Amino acid sequence: MISDKLQKAINEQIVAEMWSANLYLSMSFYLQREGYDGCATWMKKQSQEELEHAYDMANYVIKRGGVAKVDKIDVVPQEWNGVLGVFENVYEHECQVSKLIENVVKVASEEKDMASQDFLWGYVREQVEEEATAQGILEKIRKAGKAALLFIDDKLGQRV
Repeated sequence: MISDKLQKAINEQIVAEMWSANLYLSMSFYLQREGYDGCATWMKKQSQEELEHAYDMANYVIKRGGVAKVDKIDVVPQEWNGVLGVFENVYEHECQVSKLIENVVKVASEEKDMASQDFLWGYVREQVEEEATAQGILEKIRKAGKAALLFIDDKLGQRV
């Protein structure tokens, strides 16, 4: 059985994951409008991944005898300062999400819930990868300049 405190923390993370999904979907729309279809495709897949995180966390809460809830999802930004601005925001956001997940792990630890700690550590490890990926793309964009941005756009569009 999951504690009320941990259930609340995971439910808040579910909302954060859904907000992230909306953020990345909004970025996808912006990028597509700006003519960067590959980057838009990459961002749509990122949006879907965030939704999967929310679903997975909700399923976990339910399996542990809790109640998964969807609360209000705040409005996301709609405009950025070009591709560089988008990916700067992506990197900053992934760093923030890492902190949020680490806080949920902390609650699981305080509640002495080993199963939840184990479940959540998977997300901590995944966040390390997501931060590194976002940082890597950001650095490539910074180094590439406008001409090479089309090449990067093409490569990001190949994400499976």
